[in-house]
Formats: sequence, C-alpha cells, structure tokens
Amino acid sequence: MSTVIRKADFIDSIADSLQYISYYHPLDFIQAMEKAYNAEESQAAKDAIAQILINSRMSAEGKRPICQDTGIVTCFVKIGMNVQWETDQTVQEMVDEGIRRGYSFAGNPLRASIVADPAGARKNTKDNTPGVVHVEMVPGAKVEVMIAAKGGGSENKSKMVMLNPSDDVAAWVEKTVPTMGAGWCPPGMLGIGIGGTAEKAAVMAKESLMEPVDIHELMARGAETTDEKMRLDIFDRVNKLGIGAQGLGGMATVLDIKIKSCPTHAASKPVVMIPNCAATRHTHFTLDGSGPAELHVPKLEDWPEVAWEVSDSVRRVNVNDIKPESVLEWKTGETVLLSGKILTGRDAAHKRIKDMLDKGEGLPDGVDFTNRFIYYVGPVDAVGDEVVGPAGPTTATRMDKFTDTMLEQTGLLGMIGKSERGPATVASIKKHKAVYLMAVGGAAYLVSKAIKKSRVVAFEDLGMEAIYEFDVVDMPMTVAVDTNGVSAHVEGPAIWKIKLNE
Repeated sequence: MSTVIRKADFIDSIADSLQYISYYHPLDFIQAMEKAYNAEESQAAKDAIAQILINSRMSAEGKRPICQDTGIVTCFVKIGMNVQWETDQTVQEMVDEGIRRGYSFAGNPLRASIVADPAGARKNTKDNTPGVVHVEMVPGAKVEVMIAAKGGGSENKSKMVMLNPSDDVAAWVEKTVPTMGAGWCPPGMLGIGIGGTAEKAAVMAKESLMEPVDIHELMARGAETTDEKMRLDIFDRVNKLGIGAQGLGGMATVLDIKIKSCPTHAASKPVVMIPNCAATRHTHFTLDGSGPAELHVPKLEDWPEVAWEVSDSVRRVNVNDIKPESVLEWKTGETVLLSGKILTGRDAAHKRIKDMLDKGEGLPDGVDFTNRFIYYVGPVDAVGDEVVGPAGPTTATRMDKFTDTMLEQTGLLGMIGKSERGPATVASIKKHKAVYLMAVGGAAYLVSKAIKKSRVVAFEDLGMEAIYEFDVVDMPMTVAVDTNGVSAHVEGPAIWKIKLNE
C-alpha cells in the first residue's frame, strides 16, 4: 500500500525543524553536559560548561539561536519504496525551500552563512541555501528525515585518512584530536566513519552524529561488537588527552564517540572523523501522509539549574580608557569582565583591511583600532527590542594570518575570539605586548546580553561580517594569551593530561 507525501507537509516540516533545532539542544546532549559539569574538576572548564548550559536554557526560553553560527544544513532523507510524492519539485528543491523559509522566519531569523563560488567570489546566497541532502531509498511507505545544522568551526576540523588495513583506528584518533585545536568547541561528539570508500566514510561519519548520546549506557552493559569496543577505547583515550572544555584543560573533551562502518576494499581502510560542537543541533521526524511533522516541545524543567558564579578576584575593565601598560598586569587564566566600546571584525573584514593597508589607503573612515579590542564575531540579526542577536565568538585561528599586520600597523591592543592561537601569532602577541581573550563558544545568546548598543561603522555590504561597534557591560572573558606569550590552550591541556594519566 502506497503513501502520498504532500509537498507542503515536507517543506513545512523542514522549516519547522530548523527553527526548532536553532534553540533546542537535544535533551540527551544536555543530560550528558550536566554529567560532565558535575564531574569536572578543572575550574576553567567547569565555568565554560556552566556558561554553555545557561546559554542553552536561555535559548530554549527565548526561542533564539544557541549559537550565532546557525550552520550549514545537512539532511538525510530516507524514502520508502511505496511512497508517492504530490509535488512538482525534487527532494533537493523542497529541502532548500524549507531552509529558505526556516532561516528567514521573522520571529527568529537565522544567520545566512552559505557562500556560492567557494573558490572565487564567495558571494553569500542570502538564504542559507543550498543544503547538503542525502537521499536513500528504503523499504516501507514512510519518509524518515534526520536534519542538522552544522557550524563551520567544528566542520572545519574534520579529518580524513586512508589507513593501511593493519593500522589502529583508535591510535590515529588519539594522535589526530590534539591537532584539531579547540575551534570545534569541545566538549562535543566525534563521529567516525570506517570503510567503504573515502566519500562513503565521510557520509557515515556525519550520519553517526545524528545518533543519541548513549556512551554511559554502553559502559554499563558492556561492548559486544568491534565498533562498540572501539567507541569505549577512543572515549577513554581522547578524554585522557586533557584538552577539556573549550580547550582550556579538563576532564571532558568528548561526551560520546559515534562509529558507523561498512565493508571496504581488502587493500583499504578509509577513516573520516567529524566533530560535533557544544552547539550540537539535530532532530528526526517521520512523515506518513497524515500531515507535517509534530516536534516534541521539551519542558524547561528538563534543563539543569546551573549558576555561573563570578568570583571576587575577577578583573573588571573599562576599555574606553585602557592604556597599553594596563594589560601588562593581566595573566593567562584570569577572568576579565569588559565594559565599554569594542569593535568587531572577522575573515572578510580582516582581508579588506589588509588590502587597504597594503595599498597605502589606511583604515576606513571612522575606524580607529588604537588601544582598542576587536571581537571576532558575525552576529545574528536582532529581533524585537534586542540590540543584537546571538553573538558568540568565531574561531580565532582563521585570523592568525592577519594578526601581525593588525598589531603592527593599527595599534590594536587586544583580540577576542574562541580557540587557540598558532605559535607565530602567540609570538606576535608577545612581541607587541598585546593580549588575546577567549569568550565561550556555544554561549552566543548569553554573551549577547552583555551588548547594550550596536552600530555598523564600516563595510556594511559584508552583512554579518561588517565592522560593528558594540557597547558592552561586564562581557565575560578569559585571558587566553597574555603579554608574556603564555597560552591557556597550551598550559591547561598539558597540566590536565598529566593529571589524568597519573
């Protein structure tokens, strides 16, 4: 017996699910984060997890994005062989229309991050289309959909290798995870695809991230298959690396390990590893011809009550009158609350500034970085009475190649982002007696509440990548690289790796 799936039902379900996952974490993920929070002994990591959990609850309450990077959409569509479609569009076209509607919803607009002509002009498509769609024909008369929004920071840390048949996958993962830095916003999950061909392994790795967090249940009942044994082995090895939340050093680097495998060529062992960040967003629904999907609305009491306490030793700073000598006192690991006016700028703005400086044109009118801080961010559009939408940090390492120019030629005093800085950048920070501060990735809505005013001051055509001026009050930061070149992302994991392997 066949089932008719209507075009409107499919499109509405896609649009609704994308709104849903923008502000609701999967509850299994929240429960795993709460376990990690309760067990964590590193204060820096515990504070970071607290901010992530608080942000998650705030996003659920306010129905605003968990993270400002509302992601590239990946959609797995499993179509029963007995399904008939009432549509004049392809599955790809229907998914894209759902994305278009979901991302442009006036009550909760989501950031458009997709650029066309990726090797050339990289022009924003303005509506976050197209999505990445995987279609599979399966038995039955239903359509099953698994849909996710994947941030660029974690997607960029994906790794692929063609191992020899006798090579140890777990050993490769243990060696590779430290090379990924903290740009993928741990703690999260690692999805691993093993077998098939290179592209099949990648698809399996991504699909595995759609599965629920259940590593503790697996520990309790015991591993039975090769993949289950490997999950436990990798989980133990990776957490003993001591990388911790946000790469600051701690006990929880991963919350779960997911593995999907399939047969492969006798001469091959393709392996792909894709991390999911602390803004894990996905949901599943089934269409049976009776109408659009009904998504379960979680209860706010399902979120843990977590308080982030600001200690008396926190350093409160007014950046409007800060002098270079002031930051000489700041030490790596300190908590700093910033107030005053800061500027923003990320990839496109940095490139344009460098091009202008190289041509001798100077900075844009109205932009002066002397003794100021730049925040690496691309915010979500504001709604209602908001000053700005969710505005968490983007991965700072992408700005490394511009940092020496900015410090040398603009008088910039400090930078704000997420993840580590490379050795050359740390050396430049030390040379110029500047500082790098870290905001928590995955706490975008929480961070945005510290922003009291916002205006575009340059490069308005770049949209979310324009240069804004933010007026902030008590914006929470951690000193990640001080003027002596001491990096929290080097020191913290090194200390905790020793502790966890004693």
